[in-house]
Order: sequence, then structure tokens, then C-alpha cells
Amino acid sequence: MTAARRRAVPEAHDGATHACIERAIDHIWERYSEPVSLDELSKSALLSRFHFARTFRDITGVTPGRFLSAVRIHQAKRMLINTSRTITDISSAVGYQSLGSFTNYFTQSVGMPPSQFRHLVEGAALNLPPPERHLHAARGTAAAVTISFPRGCSGLRVYVGIFPSPILQSPPVAAKIIDAADDHPLRCVLPNVPPGTWFVHAVAAARATGLDRRTHQLLFVDRRDAVAVGTRAALRVSMHLRPRERTDPPILLALPDLRALPLSRPVADQAG
Repeated sequence: MTAARRRAVPEAHDGATHACIERAIDHIWERYSEPVSLDELSKSALLSRFHFARTFRDITGVTPGRFLSAVRIHQAKRMLINTSRTITDISSAVGYQSLGSFTNYFTQSVGMPPSQFRHLVEGAALNLPPPERHLHAARGTAAAVTISFPRGCSGLRVYVGIFPSPILQSPPVAAKIIDAADDHPLRCVLPNVPPGTWFVHAVAAARATGLDRRTHQLLFVDRRDAVAVGTRAALRVSMHLRPRERTDPPILLALPDLRALPLSRPVADQAG
């Protein structure tokens, strides 16, 4: 069994430092359509450039540049869903000078080109990108994942996946969707995880409540960093879902519409 490391969390820093990073994140969300430099972000946080870069990564799990890129793709997804603007216009609106660069990065991050993403959202619930097939050339090991919920949460649909990135993007090497009828811990097994060092992501959402399903935000998240998978021993990972925070990078993957679908079979029937 290989231990999984929890992501760096805000409690590792004092409240004042955490507030500094949140100011920089607010700056990213406000100015993502413009060129944003590391110096500009460190000044918005009132920290030295070196201290800011290190602290930002400690708290969010990613560099300021990767967080900015994730915000840009997240906003592009929103525009593709909620507006009729052309992909060229959207590319420029989220800070890209080249349509080709935008399309390539969007495809790598979301798992499909912008045009396909818009078409799927308009036509039906999003499809789940398949795992990266080339990573399964050699048989891997199984990952047993236990997922706990905040007290009082029920009726959640949970997506758990194993990814090469601390940002939930690109197709996973293994993934599963699980229904939770109550707030008891869930257990599932992700088979054939290739050897390597991975990031385990879990996200959850409640069922639709009558609002426009396209505007819902995923409510609960957790991540395990630097999960080392070998070829022999089974991997065991414990996840503890919590409400999303401002310091969490946006979710870029074209997840299925977790909220809109009804609950399916009991969890025990899907846990293998």
C-alpha cells in the first residue's frame, strides 16, 4: 500500500498570508482577459515575488501561471455555454492572442475542442472523456478509494478520477461516477491504474433543484497529491470532500452533468 499525500491546505499558513493569496486570486479572476505578470500578482498580494510564488503554490497546489490559465479556460467554457459569441471572439476575450493556441490548450485541458464542447452542452449532458488508452499498455494495480462527506450531506453524485495533473483537466487514467444516497462514506475500486505518480480528484454535486442546470457549480471537492502507484501492492486512498474554496483551481474537464441525472443503483452495486 502506498500512502497518498494531502494537498497543501490553507491551514498550513496564517490567516493574513491566506488573505494575501486570495487577493491575488481575486486579481486573476478580475483581469484574466489581460496580460497578467507574476510581479503584478505579487504586488496585489503585498508579498515579495519569491515569497508569493512559493506561498501561492503551497496553498493552491499549482503555480500562479497555471491558475491563471485554468481561469481563462474556465471562463471560456462559461462563454461557450451561455453566449453565442464565436470561438475566435471567446479566445480573445479570455486573453489568448492566437486562436490556434487557445484551441490546442482548451482541447488538452477539457478533453475536446471548443466547438465540440459547445455542441454537447447544447444537445445533451456532457460525455465523460475516456481514459488515456496508451497509459494502459501494461496492466496496472487497483486503487481502492474511500470518500467521506461533510455532515448532513445526502443525495450527492460523486466523480472520482486519477489524473496526471493537480488541476482537474485532460482525460483521466481511471475514473468512476458513484451515487450517494446518504452521508455515509462511499467505497469504490478503480482498476488497472498504471504505474506512476498521480493526483486523485473527487468532486460532488447535489441533484438539480429546478434552476438552469448549466449554471450550477460543483459543491464539494478533494484531492490527493503525489500518489505513487507501483505494479504490485494495491493502492488505498481516503478522500474527505469539503466545500469548494476560492483557492481551489477551476475544474476544466468536461465532466458529465452530475446534477441533472437521477440517482441510479445503490452504491454497493457500483463499488467494484
